[in-house]
Amino acid sequence: MVRTEISLFLQNVPGELGKLAGLLSQEGINIDALTIQDASSYVKELFMARGKSLKRIASSASYNSIRKDSADYALIRILVDQTDKTIDLLSRNEYIFDIMPVIAVELANRPGELAEIAAKFGKEGININYVYGSVAGPDAKCLFVFCPDDIELAAKVFVGE
Repeated sequence: MVRTEISLFLQNVPGELGKLAGLLSQEGINIDALTIQDASSYVKELFMARGKSLKRIASSASYNSIRKDSADYALIRILVDQTDKTIDLLSRNEYIFDIMPVIAVELANRPGELAEIAAKFGKEGININYVYGSVAGPDAKCLFVFCPDDIELAAKVFVGE
């Protein structure tokens, strides 16, 4: 249930994802889940979130400048089958990355499954910061990755299931 997600920035140019995936492949590391977003949208989200909480650490002009510069990068979030080995590999190859505990859940591929999980989090007062997921086909299970604001409480939601 609780897994370690690795977040890293890659240059937003052709071939960078292939380079990362190839590096992992050469070491026998499988990617279980992956999401990519333009880093400028990530910076914009930070700006908007800090604006709501009134805890900005930089001026609007600074954020706008960072957002323009960050369009050159993509934010990659991955779950892998060998986290420690991946962290070592990324460190040796001078990638800048961070790790975060997340909840990874296999769901049946049918209407209402995501709604049920999201409702459980909501009932417990757990905010979901972001979520991503996918399914391989109509008969396969879905893998969804949740980043809740309270990982310990979120993990308890699934105890006994």
